[in-house]
Amino acid sequence: MSSHHIVREKQEPALLILGMDAFEDELLGQLLEWSPTVITTSLTAEKINAYGIKIDLLITDTMNDDLQSDIKLIESGTDTPVEAALKYLVETTYPAVNVVTNDFQLKDFLLFADKINLVVFCGDKKIYPINSGFSKWKPANEFIELLFVPVGFQTSGLRHESDNIYRTTHDGFFTIQFNQPVLFIAEYL
Repeated sequence: MSSHHIVREKQEPALLILGMDAFEDELLGQLLEWSPTVITTSLTAEKINAYGIKIDLLITDTMNDDLQSDIKLIESGTDTPVEAALKYLVETTYPAVNVVTNDFQLKDFLLFADKINLVVFCGDKKIYPINSGFSKWKPANEFIELLFVPVGFQTSGLRHESDNIYRTTHDGFFTIQFNQPVLFIAEYL
């Protein structure tokens, strides 16, 4: 019996590449493994093109015809590139997106946390939104960072280290409870 898989459009998370300065090539390869829809900006497109990665959508108001053929345009207008891309993905019913960026700005992602499954890779961090009651298995002594401390914050399986940094106390599940719609946390890669 064959082990071929058919990947349907939108089955895998889209890949929004905003910057790759501190991003490992191996991890990029993993994100590209199932041929996601690749979205980028004009600033990052040259670098992606140099890697030989096919760009599907370009966030810009002016097209560079020298880049690649068959690239669709997402006009940003008054939106930031992040907002333009996430609006497009939500409107076209993508269920998830992986974002690679050099600079994480919480405000760019906060409005979309309940509209699309987001995972943001920035430097050595994997950042994503969680709901209250979130639970995850991690080995002992792994670090978790809260991007802000929510109202009514409670946790089990984590020990406060400094500022918004917590460490897992043992191999097993940690749980986070809070009284807000969403909280962004970061794991270290």
